[in-house]
Amino acid sequence: MTLDLAVLGNLLVDDIVYEDGRTRMAQPGGAVLYAALGARLWGVEVGIFSVVGDDYPTRMLDDLAARGIDLSGVRRLDRPGLRTWLLYEGRRRHVVHRLDGPTHAEVSPTAADLDAGPRARAYHLAPMPFDVQRELIEALAAHRGVSVSVDPYELLTATNLGTWKELLAGVDDFLLSEDEMLVPGGLDDPEPVLAELCSDRPHRIFYKRAARGGIAYDHETGSLLEWPARVGTVIDPTGAGDAFAGGVLAGRLLGDPLPRALERGVVSAAFALEGEGADGLLAATPDSARQRLRDEFGSPR
Repeated sequence: MTLDLAVLGNLLVDDIVYEDGRTRMAQPGGAVLYAALGARLWGVEVGIFSVVGDDYPTRMLDDLAARGIDLSGVRRLDRPGLRTWLLYEGRRRHVVHRLDGPTHAEVSPTAADLDAGPRARAYHLAPMPFDVQRELIEALAAHRGVSVSVDPYELLTATNLGTWKELLAGVDDFLLSEDEMLVPGGLDDPEPVLAELCSDRPHRIFYKRAARGGIAYDHETGSLLEWPARVGTVIDPTGAGDAFAGGVLAGRLLGDPLPRALERGVVSAAFALEGEGADGLLAATPDSARQRLRDEFGSPR
């Protein structure tokens, strides 16, 4: 079987601390969870490549499988996996790995996992250590005709910008959020940084600004396209950016022009925001996603 989209990354157990002091402990998390659900809403065939610890809630894995998400690329660790503190601090989110667990690299998929799992038309690398992402991008270079997108874990700084540019030469789409922008001045004026990151590739950079929507930079045209955030009630921001990525990538795979793909991403993110953890995405259906897309944005332009 060939998937439309393979999402590579981590299935983590999260202990979440919100800015208002609320906490949610031992939650099934990981960017791949939200990206896969955000894409699957639009009917594309999605699979996950990851490494899962024996402490990860099996209910969530069952829910993913019930929604038709392929888990044959998920390798069992046979011991507890990586557990993180997820701390919300204003416009930023801070991730702290708990002590005495496996390393981040140990719970990340490898090139060997790619060879053993199903093939896909597109591969999305969720946040993982830089060296892990580089190894996977190099391995995917041998997969002719596929598109590759990356969401960083290592923050962008003035000192590593050149290293990131080298890595992105093998990438089609780069999804960056305010959490990862540490280039001086980039948080408030990201456009010069986005332009500098692009040479021939990546073709597009999506800069996610949470409640303020975001900016898409298209290298092929040199244009900037802003998208709005549209959501009624925000219950939990966890995973919204990853769900947005899944929706956008699904739209691209469906042949959407960029504005329509962004609208799908906004809808996927809205469902994520409206429930605790992945509950909002799990409660959504392809029919409800299509209806919300029409209600919010009308017919395709």
